[in-house]
Amino acid sequence: MTDPAPVSAPPGPPALDRLDRRIIDALQANGRITNAELAQAVGLSPSASLRRVRELEAAGVIAGYVALVDRRAAGKQTDVFVEITLQAQSEDLLSRFEAAVSAIADVRECHLMSGDADYLLRVATGGAEDFERIHREQLSRLPGVARMRSSFALRTVCWRPGYPFAADG
Repeated sequence: MTDPAPVSAPPGPPALDRLDRRIIDALQANGRITNAELAQAVGLSPSASLRRVRELEAAGVIAGYVALVDRRAAGKQTDVFVEITLQAQSEDLLSRFEAAVSAIADVRECHLMSGDADYLLRVATGGAEDFERIHREQLSRLPGVARMRSSFALRTVCWRPGYPFAADG
């Protein structure tokens, strides 16, 4: 009798060394930094810096680059957090709900949650009247919704894009 083949663990994130983490921190602080500036900041040659950035992109560690736009400039001065509880937890209903909510442009985030609510949404609005329109025309028509609870953000106390990487960990 032979032993069964070993089960391999699913691939996880690639191991990042100190230089990779410094590169990621620098790019999160300024995504428009030139390669020459980045190389100098992390102590590499420009070619080595560019090679590492391309490797981080290929591995999916760096998922993309964006411009951070002030929400007020986009006419979206108010965030509303919406807790949604569905009527059931069937795979079909979850899939239909997620497809429908993903199509609503004003929904900036949607998270499947544990706890009392099934989903937590962050909706960018132009204020109470705009949220009423979004609620009436879009959120209330989402499939399978049993209950919604909305909370208006009064002020953002802390907001951080990106994720911390220990530069010397």
